[in-house]
This record gives sequence, structure tokens and C-alpha cells, in this order.
Amino acid sequence: MARTGRPREFDRDTAVQTALRLFWEHGYDATSLGKLRAEMKISSASFYAAFGSKEALFDEIVSTYAASFGRVTDAVGQESLPPRDAVEQVLRASARMQTDRSHPSGCLVVLAAAVGADDHSTVRALLADHRAVVRRNVAACVRRAVATGELSPATDPDSMSVVFTGFLWGLSIESRDGTQLESLEAAITQLMQVWDAARMWNAAHTVTAEPAHAPAG
Repeated sequence: MARTGRPREFDRDTAVQTALRLFWEHGYDATSLGKLRAEMKISSASFYAAFGSKEALFDEIVSTYAASFGRVTDAVGQESLPPRDAVEQVLRASARMQTDRSHPSGCLVVLAAAVGADDHSTVRALLADHRAVVRRNVAACVRRAVATGELSPATDPDSMSVVFTGFLWGLSIESRDGTQLESLEAAITQLMQVWDAARMWNAAHTVTAEPAHAPAG
């Protein structure tokens, strides 16, 4: 009599990396459960036992991405770095990562669920929360620069942060469209002039106190 075999084991880490690339390349909506199970080489029963649901798997994927590829944005959260250097470092590191041909182009937290069905609002909110952290960290860099006198006191940290994060999110579309890294690097150099303009404005409007003259004797 033939014995019933045990379900085939699968390597969980390999399966997660496969799912990461699928969601990154195709987005949340377009990556069906059938596609996931086929590419991950996992049965339906094993999938639900290991991950619970597609949404729960995606939550794990976002955490995995944030701890690996997504670390290119870490610099703006490091107060040990000069604010301008931190912002520029994030932009250039992100451009390099997003145009790297060894994985899907662009940024998963920007592209994976930009649009989708109404019942995927939780997924979109998850990605928006990750982007909001980067935006707050950039704003914190601007506040530090204002506090130290590097930038004009008239600089609005929140709107300034949107200037840089808006460009950062736009890198995903540019890289998907095939824009070369050299062009993105040149654009970053241009963008950093926004920061430098605020710094030069501050320097030009800094009043240097004149030394007091000794009273005539």
C-alpha cells in the first residue's frame, strides 16, 4: 500500500524574497494569490498556514523591504549627519538603488499600491505611513539646519521636506521609464541648489554687528 507523503517543505526565506520581487515588479493588485503560490512553489494550505493571507504576507514583505533595500532612506534619521549631507545622501543612494538592474526598478513603497481597489485601503495606508516617516525625517533635517543658522529662519520645514520627498517618490517613475542614473544624479545636483539658495539667502541677510566705538575722551 502506498503511503501518503508529507506536504513538501519549502524555504520560507526564499519564498518571501520571491514574493517581494513579485509585489515590487507588479504591485499589490496585479500580484494574485495564484501567481504568488506558483512562483513561491507553495500549496494553498501551506501558504495560509505560513502567512495567513495575501495582505498579511504583504505586510511582512514591506517590513523585509524596509530592513534591506529601503534602508537607503536611513540617513535622514541620523542626527549625527549634517542635515544637507543627509538629504543628499538619501537622494543619491535611492537613485542608485532604484536603477539597479539586479532587482525591479523603482521603490516598492511608492509603486506597489499607488492605486487599487477600495478594499485595499489598508495596504495603501501602510505604504503611506512608511513614506510619512521619511517625510518627517527630512523635515527634521530642515529644522536642524534652521536651528543652527544654516538655513533662513523663514524656511518652512514641512513644505521644504515635500520638495525633496516629492522628488524622491518621482525617482520611481523615472527609473521605471528607463531614465539613466547619470541623468538622475545630475537632477539631484540641480535640486540641492534649492537648499543652497536658502542657505545663501540666510548668509546675505545676516547682520554683522559693528564693533562699538570707544567714547571720545
